[in-house]
Amino acid sequence: MILCFTHESWADPFYVFATMPLRPRLYFFGPEQEEMRRGIRNRTMRWGGVVVPYRPGKRGLVATTGRVEALLGQGAVVAIAGEGRIHSGESIVLPIRDGSAYLALRAGVPIVPVAINGTSWLGFRRVVRIRLGLPIAAVPSTPRRPSAPEVAQLTGQLQSALELMVADFPDQPRPGIIGRWLTELFNDWPEGSRPPTQPRKSQLPDVEAVSSVSGQ
Repeated sequence: MILCFTHESWADPFYVFATMPLRPRLYFFGPEQEEMRRGIRNRTMRWGGVVVPYRPGKRGLVATTGRVEALLGQGAVVAIAGEGRIHSGESIVLPIRDGSAYLALRAGVPIVPVAINGTSWLGFRRVVRIRLGLPIAAVPSTPRRPSAPEVAQLTGQLQSALELMVADFPDQPRPGIIGRWLTELFNDWPEGSRPPTQPRKSQLPDVEAVSSVSGQ
């Protein structure tokens, strides 16, 4: 099984790890192999042996795909930050990259959308919600050889499910100086610093179709 989770903060993998049962074992896809020896966060995850790092380039991705397939074949769970980066805004989901869908279809395992809310700003006595959506079947017409339309369709299903699951969570106020420091301590913003929060959608979608488990 693959978990595709939304990503607001460096702390998200730790919340996912704490939410899931001890068995089957949970692994996280990424970051790049060259980054694993840099930073406390990456070194901690590397020390825990729960990361499947990858090397950019065709050869590196082929090798990583093989390792992910092997883990899934052993019954492990692989979690992937589907957006590929962190974002600001509790009701926002950036475009989901197609890697999660491709790996699920190639391995023939279901994929579960996981919505994380409340980690955009970290602080004491704040609510963090983890929602697990219904598993989405990933069965390509040709085993181990998913087509581009199949990958695009599954990616679209993930996008819709995750947007439904985060739509009702309000943006949180900025915490005090300690909370702001803790939040940004390990955040890696592609822009170099936290971007402005994107505007909320004007209408909330129907969330009755979403089956979820919430944690606090």
